[in-house]
Amino acid sequence: MIDLLAHLKTMLSAAGLSGFESPIREIVHEAWEPLTDALMVSKIGSLHGLKTGQGPEPRRRVLISAHMDAIGLMVTGIQGGLLRVTQVGGIDHRILPGQLVTVHGRETLPGMVVQPPAHLLPQEAGDGPVALPYLLVDVGLHPESVEEKVRVGDTISFSQEPLELTGEALAGHTLDNRVSVAATTLCLDELNNRAHDWDVWAVASAQEEATLGGAFTSPFDIRPDIAIVIDVCFAKGPGSSDWRSLPFGEGVGLGYGPNIHPALYRLFEEKAKAFEIPYHRDLMPKMSGTDAMAIQVVAEGIPCMVVGIPLRYMHTPVETVSLKDIRRAGRLMAAVIADLTPDALDQIQWEE
Repeated sequence: MIDLLAHLKTMLSAAGLSGFESPIREIVHEAWEPLTDALMVSKIGSLHGLKTGQGPEPRRRVLISAHMDAIGLMVTGIQGGLLRVTQVGGIDHRILPGQLVTVHGRETLPGMVVQPPAHLLPQEAGDGPVALPYLLVDVGLHPESVEEKVRVGDTISFSQEPLELTGEALAGHTLDNRVSVAATTLCLDELNNRAHDWDVWAVASAQEEATLGGAFTSPFDIRPDIAIVIDVCFAKGPGSSDWRSLPFGEGVGLGYGPNIHPALYRLFEEKAKAFEIPYHRDLMPKMSGTDAMAIQVVAEGIPCMVVGIPLRYMHTPVETVSLKDIRRAGRLMAAVIADLTPDALDQIQWEE
């Protein structure tokens, strides 16, 4: 049985920025190895895990896509021993000053994001939150040492430890989208105890935050019949209380919109009801902002479903999630996959 909290904390200790996923991929590989029949790495760094089905050959294939990459920073210049930076993925610069970071240079260095005093900034930059071009990373070394240890292009990851909150909630950086990788691990673990006809391909995809590279390439290699994309979605919180957000800790989100195949939405909704798994319709009237944007249009088109884990304060170092919803997402995916019969694809027709 998977220790969810320990698994999550191990993944959150790894960097793995978009395009630089090796540290997190090694951790996921270790977690998935006893739960799959084969593991391989794609040409751009996504991890593919195959769990073979028991149905007659040729078996249908279902892909679970959970991106493993993280947002972070990259060094763009060195000035007086301090590092100038830009973003890798989307980051709200308002929350950066004071954050603890790790600089991945010629050697790993602890650091912190700092900002100059307001009177030293240009007049237009002196009021309100300081923009990213004016922020710096300080590693505490003399300028000569910094020049020896750090290069332009080195990545910087967030480094503060996750915080266990009351009510089975966890706060920290990089929960987007390591929580979905964890839910996929729970799904694979549950399928070890349940027969399933279809082959299951679990993918920890690369580069979702920057290029959708893993989502465009892995389906070409695997050629699944259907795909389940699991990602975080917006939970209700300060300034986020309309239709674009879901209740926190009260169930998973079921994507509903153009990226979602109607038959798959109905299948997940019916299964959630049957297993008494709380859920909410997650409206996605445009692009879903997930790997489904790419997977859906690979080759001749792949029917997709998006499962969301509600998360507060997205793309900040204090993202907050309910452990209950991670477990619910893993259980729901396993329930759907276990009930896919060899001829289930015949019922997956585009009917609104």
